[in-house]
Amino acid sequence: MAPPHDDSKLETADESLSASNRPISTVLIIIAMQTEALPLVNKFQLSQAVDSVFPKGVPWVRYHGTYKDLNINIMWPGKDAVLGVDSVGTVSSSLLTYASVQTLQPDLIINAGTAGGFKAKGACIGDVFLVSEVAFHDRRIPIPVFDLYGVGLRQTCSTPNILKDLNLKVGKLSTGDSLDMCPQDESSIFANDATVKDMEGAAVAYVADLLKVPAVFIKAVTDVVDGDKPTTEEFLENLAAVAAALEQAVAQVIDYINGKCIAEL
Repeated sequence: MAPPHDDSKLETADESLSASNRPISTVLIIIAMQTEALPLVNKFQLSQAVDSVFPKGVPWVRYHGTYKDLNINIMWPGKDAVLGVDSVGTVSSSLLTYASVQTLQPDLIINAGTAGGFKAKGACIGDVFLVSEVAFHDRRIPIPVFDLYGVGLRQTCSTPNILKDLNLKVGKLSTGDSLDMCPQDESSIFANDATVKDMEGAAVAYVADLLKVPAVFIKAVTDVVDGDKPTTEEFLENLAAVAAALEQAVAQVIDYINGKCIAEL
């Protein structure tokens, strides 16, 4: 006797295929810091949502509007209620991404932000990279198989046409919850073959993979991690200017995807 057909799997495959071949309509942009978000809010003339669709008490901020044929949502984790600083890091980013996908049902996620870069891998201040794969560098679990889970290596959404037509640089991204880099992190980042490091990308990628939403990662370099200047000093010195470079690159990508489907990226 032939095994029974699993119609639910067929339906899921059909839905995935049709989604990749219909024009992108709703874009979710996840950004960790307000300084990174506001240039894009202004570029796309977005409005801040007054009535939150998210749980009461969370500091998350949603900017939304229509740009060309796209419904754009920029989500920023907001300020910490006690300390008043941007809610950076993997925990806030993963929670925000999960809730945003569930509520807004995007066709595409873009995680845009600033990052540290490695001159040994060819990164310079102001460079913007389209990320090819992401991994964690601070989840060290030295047990077979758990070690691979800790690294959490994931491929990003394939975008060969964006790379070719927009002439963007490409590199691998490594994520951790610290701005500085201890020797153990450095070793893991080297093992990840990373060109850039940030504090949220791999967490966003985890949620995107979990919920089966294509995700693109655009990272602009604020500081050279293996350079001569202290990371904190260089990051603060270059943040505003590099946020402008990030805005320009994201705007180019948004213009490019308008009217296209995932399969055309």
